[in-house]
Amino acid sequence: MATDSQQKSVFRRGANRVLHMAARILPGATSVRPALHRMRGVKIGAGVFIGDDVYLENEYPEAVEIGSGTEIGLRSVIIAHFRGPGRVVIGNDVWIGACVLISSVTGRTLTIGDGAVIGAGSVVTSDVAAKAMLKAPEPRQVGVVNVPLPKARSFAHFLLGMRPIRGAETRDQNSREAPSHGS
Repeated sequence: MATDSQQKSVFRRGANRVLHMAARILPGATSVRPALHRMRGVKIGAGVFIGDDVYLENEYPEAVEIGSGTEIGLRSVIIAHFRGPGRVVIGNDVWIGACVLISSVTGRTLTIGDGAVIGAGSVVTSDVAAKAMLKAPEPRQVGVVNVPLPKARSFAHFLLGMRPIRGAETRDQNSREAPSHGS
C-alpha cells in the first residue's frame, strides 16, 4: 500500500475518487458503502453503518480504520492528512453523529476509543477516550446585529453594526463550570 500520493498510479487515484463519489450517494449504508470504501483501501470492520454523503479521506483512504459495529452519521467528514498522510483509527461500537468533522495531521494517529459517542456537529482533532461522550458547543448569543449580513455593503459594514453582549464569554464559561441540577 502506498502512503504517498505520488506512488499511486493515476488510474488508482482516479478509481479511488470514482468509488468515493459512488459511496457518498448510493444506498446501502451497511452493505454497498462499506464495500466501496474497502475497495478504496479503508479498513472497515463488520456491521459498520455509513450514512449518506459521508466523506472518508480521499487522498489516503488506507490511512483510515473503522472498527466493527461503528455508525457514522450523515455528512460527517473524516480527514487523515494535511500535506501528507496521518492516520485515523476509530474503535469498535463508536457512534458518530451527523455533520461531525474528524481530522488528523501528517505523521499523527488520531484514535477514537471503543464505545465512544460523538454528538452531531462536533469537531474532533485529538484523541477520544473509550466510552467517552462528546457534544458540540451549544449556540449562544454573543452580540446584537444592527446591519443584517445579507444587506451589508461589506463585512466591515456588518462589523460596524455589530454590538457585543458584555460578559457573554464569562456567562458561557460559568455555565460550563456550574454543576447541572436538572432532571
